[in-house]
Amino acid sequence: MSVGSNVYVPLSVVMFLEFAIWGAWAPVLAARLLGPLKMTGKQTGWIYATLPLACMFAPFLSGWLADKWFDAKWILAVAHLAGAVLLFVAGRTGAFRPLFLVMLAYSTAFAATLPLVNAVLFAHVSDMPTQSLVFIWAPTSWALVGYFLSGWRMLRKGEGDGSDCLKLAALLSLLMAIGCLMLPATPPAQTGGSPLVNALGKLGQVDFLVFFITSVFVSGTMQFYFLGSAQFMMNMGISGKAVPASMAGAQVAQAVATYFALGFLLAKFGFQWTLTIGAGCWLLLYAAYVLGKPRGLILAVQPLHGLAYVMFIIVGQIFAGAIGADAPSSMQALIFAATVGFGMFLGTRMAGVVMDKFSVEGRFLWKKIWMIPLIVVLAGTVVMAVLFKGHVPEAKKAAPSVPEAVKDPA
Repeated sequence: MSVGSNVYVPLSVVMFLEFAIWGAWAPVLAARLLGPLKMTGKQTGWIYATLPLACMFAPFLSGWLADKWFDAKWILAVAHLAGAVLLFVAGRTGAFRPLFLVMLAYSTAFAATLPLVNAVLFAHVSDMPTQSLVFIWAPTSWALVGYFLSGWRMLRKGEGDGSDCLKLAALLSLLMAIGCLMLPATPPAQTGGSPLVNALGKLGQVDFLVFFITSVFVSGTMQFYFLGSAQFMMNMGISGKAVPASMAGAQVAQAVATYFALGFLLAKFGFQWTLTIGAGCWLLLYAAYVLGKPRGLILAVQPLHGLAYVMFIIVGQIFAGAIGADAPSSMQALIFAATVGFGMFLGTRMAGVVMDKFSVEGRFLWKKIWMIPLIVVLAGTVVMAVLFKGHVPEAKKAAPSVPEAVKDPA
């Protein structure tokens, strides 16, 4: 089933900008907080916790509004317009408390948009190859915006006070608000009852409940990867200059896997084994981290993070969409709350506690640190292989037809 450019292009632009905004500030804001603003590690952690906190409630509100009352594109546009203003304010705010409040307000607006981008995509594109062509813009934009910011700083011969990442994100958010208005109409789903209740009701299905709980814990271990990998690699003798490029291999692998392997894996292995393989990729990565040598192995396993993200996080979103077709936006809200919300918040707090516990005179005991996510992911992989079946009710298996207006006339 093909989709015309009048649908594919705006969907791709929105997917690109959604993750470009996130990628503009998330990887580098800590340097501004810890450096020019002189914040403590604990304060920096709380600033970064604003998005997981917001993901615990904001996606449910936006999902309910999109399923019941408003066209999703208008919710997206308003939220990103508000986000642009809040990011600009954040770039001019230097004290912890006001910055925390501004970033919490911004994160609430941004978190509200995360499930809707997927919901709009699934509403207008049902074939896996085309979905992959849209999803591929997420890792691509994350990498490109990082390269752009690095190039900008090289031209300026410095990063200044580090606020440029927030200002760039604000500009991208403004462009996103405009781009959202070009999306095809996605009116509320005409379903009986409360969409949120319908989505939460799926937790009564044992298979989906197993998937949901496992997703919380497995996705939470990503915070160990994000918070610890750079320092770990440098402690293992890898040059600090080489670390960003080495970790960028994850984004490359994610883009390649999204384009070439996503549809094949689901067709070949189904939800159960694709999700299991995804968790297994993180298992192999943390196992290599526990070994800690040789350095070549540490570098070689970096793409496993990107593969795991595709096969566990993205496939999990697709599985949730197949299960919750009667409340699409609310179901995407539920899975984002599980992974980016509860999972990443718990992961952030757990990673901080573990890294403090296994630290002696400023030296991290990396083998003990990496054993924690290794054990968690091992348990998750076993659960997905043994208890999770990946069943989708027959009524949901049939992909919804694409309206005639959005089919490629050719």
